[in-house]
Amino acid sequence: MINRAKLWTITLVLIMVVALFGAGCTGNENGEDEVEMESIIVKGSDTVLPLSQAEAEIYMENNPETSITVIGGGSGVGIAALIDGEIEIAMASRSIKESERETAETNGINPMEHVVAWDGIAVVVNPENTIEGLTYEQIRGIYNGTYSNWADVGGNDMEIVVTSRDSSSGTYEYFKEEAMSEDEYRADKLTQPSNGAIVQTVSQNEYAIGYIGFAYLDDSIKPISLDAGEGMIEATEANILGGEYPLARPLYLYTNGEPEGLAADFINFIQSDEGKAIVTDVGYFPA
Repeated sequence: MINRAKLWTITLVLIMVVALFGAGCTGNENGEDEVEMESIIVKGSDTVLPLSQAEAEIYMENNPETSITVIGGGSGVGIAALIDGEIEIAMASRSIKESERETAETNGINPMEHVVAWDGIAVVVNPENTIEGLTYEQIRGIYNGTYSNWADVGGNDMEIVVTSRDSSSGTYEYFKEEAMSEDEYRADKLTQPSNGAIVQTVSQNEYAIGYIGFAYLDDSIKPISLDAGEGMIEATEANILGGEYPLARPLYLYTNGEPEGLAADFINFIQSDEGKAIVTDVGYFPA
């Protein structure tokens, strides 16, 4: 006969074995083992958004036990979420600001930068507009309020309707820095929350002008050539990859330190041959 002490010892051992066996999986109603889902959140730049969405879709098809949630909102929103520890990956169409890096360090976050693609910023007008190109000086004048009529820059006599991204956008920051020499935007500009909203506005208003990521170009709008001091350059893939087009920039993902687990695998996938092919399909250029 087993005494009471031995019985308790055997029971305790059985409980530990069951606990260890069950730690790595769960059972479904059919009694089959289920693999635990691994998930991350990717948030930020609307310019990087279509790229991350396309990459995540294929990645999850290849790895059905994973879940990648991709959310827009702008580069500043994504970086703020990373700094607050709310997400695993921030999308950005500009470099992180020094002030943001200082805030991150205060919160114990170490932003690590990953270049995943290159983008060209296309300045676009309505297809009915006769303007085919603008100098940087003319663009700066349009966006800071110096010029309010298309006739001021060689076009027809009609008022210019200026559209811009909102201030949380990395594209807003990049355009202000590169094309406007840090001038302030005019007060009466139409602020739009996304590239798609600018495309819609410009396509429906023959007086409008805007700027968007290259991947958002379609037949409803017309990209114009730019002259940054070296002659007019068309916004084409060849000119962007050749370094001739003046408004070209890297696109980033930021992680807290060296990425691990699913975040690391996802970034590695984007930088793989398969991931680079998706970059091209979306309309950007592999890094």
